[in-house]
Amino acid sequence: MLFRNLRDEIDATLARDPAARSRLEVVLCYPGFHALMFHCLAHWLWQRGWRLVGRFVSHIGRVLTGIEIHPGARIGKRLFIDHGMGVVIGETAEIGDDCTLYQGVTLGGTSLDRGQKRHPTLGNGVIVSVHAQVLGPFRVGDGARIGAQAVVLSEVPEGATMVGIPAKPVARRRTLTESRPAFQPYALGTEIPDPIARALNGLLDEVTSLRARLAEIEKNEPARSGAAGQTMEAQRGNGADDKEQVA
Repeated sequence: MLFRNLRDEIDATLARDPAARSRLEVVLCYPGFHALMFHCLAHWLWQRGWRLVGRFVSHIGRVLTGIEIHPGARIGKRLFIDHGMGVVIGETAEIGDDCTLYQGVTLGGTSLDRGQKRHPTLGNGVIVSVHAQVLGPFRVGDGARIGAQAVVLSEVPEGATMVGIPAKPVARRRTLTESRPAFQPYALGTEIPDPIARALNGLLDEVTSLRARLAEIEKNEPARSGAAGQTMEAQRGNGADDKEQVA
């Protein structure tokens, strides 16, 4: 039972990568699949107390695939590691079913305490895009998407899309009653806003507000000028009356 569900892992790659043309191609040519096979053996050894051997097996997998998965990490079904070079998955990381990781992703820890959970937990269906860093012992909710080069330092709600450094949600969260969208490569979606367009829209809103205020001031200016003129005439009249009284 060590390598059970191999067919599901291969089919997950075929479903999410149009470049994969056959199961044999996946078995022979996909480093993400190879890394998972090394991890299966390393994790099996790790759970049975053969820690050094497990680490050595994971190290061999890292050398051959460029993907580093600690043997203590817990990985669910149908994980797809696309390309995979530079992926790092820490000791206490947990990954749910049907997740996708791209090259350069780090599931890292920010604590030095041994025996404590230091790495993140990914829910089901999470997509983590290229060179994103998820750092800390928190949960990334089901169906969440992490944008390219994002740095996630706190818990992510279900269905959220996170971008930036530090990462912030940028799209409306999907509710549990909504159907999940089809797989989106690299966590891209039409609802992710263009940051430049968002900044320009903010400036346009500010200019519109300033124009409205200026128009209101200009509209009230004649009335203010008339009132000021009447006041000056009244003051002049009062001054003339005072002179006549003195004379």
